Amino acid sequence: MTAVSAMLEARTVAVVGASTRPGSFGERMVGEVLRSTGERRVHLVNPAYAEMAPELAALDEAPDLVLLGVHDKRLPGQLAAAAEIGARSAVVFGSANGVREQLRDIARDAGMALCGAGCMGFWNVRSGLRAMGYAERESVPRGPISVITHSGSVFSTLLRTRRRLGFDLVVSSGQELVTTTADYVDHVVDAGRTRLLALVVETVRDGQHLRTSLRAAREKGIEVVVLPVGGSPLGAAMVAAHSGAIAGEDATWEALCEDTGSIRVHDLAELTDTLELLGTVRRGRGTGLATVHDSGAERTLLADLAHAHAVPLAAITDATRARISAELDDGLEATNPLDVWGEGRDTRELFGACLAAMTDDPNVGITALAVDLVEEYDGDTSYPDAVLDVPGGPLAVLTSVPAAIDDAAASRLRAAGIPVLEGTRSGLLALRHLLRPPALPERTAPREPAEITQPAYRRVSSREEARAAALELGAPVVLKTADPAIHHKTEVRGVVLGLDSDTVEAAYDDLASRLGPHATVHATAPAGIELSIGIVRDPQLGPMVVVAAGGVLVELLADRAVALPPVSRDRARSMLDRLRIRPLLDGWRGAPAADVEAVIDLVVAVGDHAVAGHTFELNPVVACPEGAFALDVLLIETEETPCTD
Repeated sequence: MTAVSAMLEARTVAVVGASTRPGSFGERMVGEVLRSTGERRVHLVNPAYAEMAPELAALDEAPDLVLLGVHDKRLPGQLAAAAEIGARSAVVFGSANGVREQLRDIARDAGMALCGAGCMGFWNVRSGLRAMGYAERESVPRGPISVITHSGSVFSTLLRTRRRLGFDLVVSSGQELVTTTADYVDHVVDAGRTRLLALVVETVRDGQHLRTSLRAAREKGIEVVVLPVGGSPLGAAMVAAHSGAIAGEDATWEALCEDTGSIRVHDLAELTDTLELLGTVRRGRGTGLATVHDSGAERTLLADLAHAHAVPLAAITDATRARISAELDDGLEATNPLDVWGEGRDTRELFGACLAAMTDDPNVGITALAVDLVEEYDGDTSYPDAVLDVPGGPLAVLTSVPAAIDDAAASRLRAAGIPVLEGTRSGLLALRHLLRPPALPERTAPREPAEITQPAYRRVSSREEARAAALELGAPVVLKTADPAIHHKTEVRGVVLGLDSDTVEAAYDDLASRLGPHATVHATAPAGIELSIGIVRDPQLGPMVVVAAGGVLVELLADRAVALPPVSRDRARSMLDRLRIRPLLDGWRGAPAADVEAVIDLVVAVGDHAVAGHTFELNPVVACPEGAFALDVLLIETEETPCTD
């Protein structure tokens, strides 16, 4: 058993700083651990109480887990004492100001797992172990969801929500001085009980380990939902290239989620709706959403939001339309989304029949009753009754205003396994995640990097050499400065177009007088669509490939996709397809189509160079019918020493 598993599945627990003083942190620690279920031994340690052990050394066994509820300055001594008696792990609740490095060294030297510092602890719901310093509810439902969160507030919020989330394990990992999110993921994968894993992360620690662990989770069939909080800086070297500026701090999370087949969510509302939905139901036969409404205006609002967020609405079959039409009042159309409300009679039977018809449709992946689910002052329960009358099929209730939900009706539905999604936008996003789960990309073996395609060029350092190069390459040619200190040549008038052997000499004289004698003369590339393809480096995840709309407008457009290398052809194609300028590559308003396969070749090659440790930006890359050509290359050999070619 690993140290992390020994911590999370502990059978013997020591509480250092235990107390009987009402309201004290020590009393809360003791109270929580004694409320644990299952068989385990608990040792209370505090020299101030005669009935407790005076110190860890006085215990008659080495505990699996030590809870440290002492002042920051006493933490190193107590953690060292725990290591000396052979404890496998510890939880540090305090912020550990000024002693973090000491704690890290002690735990690592002893091979101990360490939850924290600055954490709320953990609750292993499946085994019943409550290792927390703060009072939580008596019980939560057991189920398929595990949560690992850097935020203690999110830890408590998810445990205390009125939703019926079924948990396996919930961890507040805090500063992760020793044990990281990736270590907890490894335990979840090995334990084999979790079907849905949620991460709330403020930064990426141990990035390559996390990448491997999340891929292992997906390979085991565990769905992963990631809520990033804040950005992961991508390093100072990025600012030398346009790719770094347009990638932005969000690129880390985007690339990590895509590489590991994880679902990216953007706020707590989307997270909780997604957890409730994915933790309760599975998608049906189809891939689209069907919704049944009691309001024309709210039906239209849902259609607008579904379009804006690319939520697939099912195209229901003619048989389903006929079945629904038989139930509707005159003047109502059998369509999806469906407005059922007519004369308002026989609500339960009418809605139940329409919901059943939708769930039976082979094109429908899930059906949602999209009503506000408000409290009915006449005691009417037609809406929840209608849902519960449907004999099977994936069903959910999609509400608009969380504050207006009837808690009794929602609780009744949730108890029957029907998720109640609290908000049209967040609920639709959760439904999209169910209907279109991200795929886990295949691993691509590293390859020998291919040469990057460029128009022919010659290096020159005199007007005579410039003329000779122009004669050799053939007019028209392009003259560029080759000063390694100049990263963006157009910004200093370092690029001159449309030259021949007669005009190149004067152009060279002007360039040399302003920017120095070193220059290059290039054959002119065919006209085409300008792209940027570059490599940036994240301090935790390493190199990332950035593909973007290129040229001088690269930062203004900020139209880009990122991926962790190596990059397969399918992944490269997907990156291009995510760009807003993608239609230009297929020919726009009569323009010729570019050789997209050549662009894909280039993206794949750049990914191979990234694996090989190279860092550069190709901008612009011209994509045209004849191929894809890098017109300018910015090489970054180190963070301090960029050079151009």
